[in-house]
Amino acid sequence: MSEASGRLTISVAHLQFRNPILLAAGTAGYGAELEHVVDLDAIGGIVTKAVSLEPRAGAAEPRVAEFDGGMLNAVGLANPGLAEVSRQHVPWLASHYGGTRKLYNVVGFAVDEFARVVSGLESAAASHGAGVDGFELNVSCPNVKQGGTEFGADPASLRSVVSLARKETRRPMFVKLSPTLTDVGAAARIAADAGADGITVVNTIPGLVIDVERRRPAVGFGTGGVSGPAILPVGVLATWKVSRAVSLPVIGVGGVTRATDAIQYILAGASLVAVGTGAMRDPDAPGRIVRDLDRWCQRHSVSKLSDLRGTLQWPS
Repeated sequence: MSEASGRLTISVAHLQFRNPILLAAGTAGYGAELEHVVDLDAIGGIVTKAVSLEPRAGAAEPRVAEFDGGMLNAVGLANPGLAEVSRQHVPWLASHYGGTRKLYNVVGFAVDEFARVVSGLESAAASHGAGVDGFELNVSCPNVKQGGTEFGADPASLRSVVSLARKETRRPMFVKLSPTLTDVGAAARIAADAGADGITVVNTIPGLVIDVERRRPAVGFGTGGVSGPAILPVGVLATWKVSRAVSLPVIGVGGVTRATDAIQYILAGASLVAVGTGAMRDPDAPGRIVRDLDRWCQRHSVSKLSDLRGTLQWPS
């Protein structure tokens, strides 16, 4: 192991990561899509595109609109569904990028669907011997049986989603929370008590971009989720709040485009940091962030990057 890799390696939820940089859900596809685009051997791991019980066509096009502060997306959780992911994508990831951790983003539209997806992916992993290191439950989805309220915003639903999924796997399970929650720390505590191994913050923020020439929304769905540099302070604050509320590891995500952004998350309490929109705009960004993290550590005489976690000095 090189000195650089030793500085950046970290163990999170019993998984060893070569460095703390991940590709965020929705930007990594299922790995194969980025094979000749992003150097997946240079980063710590990927969080796959969403996996739902049934295939989803997603929202109407256009699905993405850029603005000065980042990007608005309304993809609608489009994905081929559990059966196809299990048949095609799990075995592909099992045979590629052995040193890169693979977390599967799981979505559902009823309490039991998350557990059913996790169970199906567990079966696929057992068949292929690898390819699944853990899960990320996206509880920002609407509970269609409860009038569309987000699972993460309803304590009883959140508790049920996590506890049912916990019964289906012994692998690490992260719960991804929305930045719009009234008390993100309280939601993190519910997830922790229900069996989560970690928390991911944040998801995108609802927003609207208007095409002023057409006087219509810029994306086909109308509204969408805001990502990119504009939400960096939102994600860092949520990370700080969650890290104070629970002792679980945190994946910080939102607005990361450079190494110092990642360091902000780590100082606020994150163990891992995911890059999303930044990687879509510049596929070289994740690898560059890793290299720049090592250089930052060298300049500041930091022998282990993980030692910085949670060392933010709050004003007195």
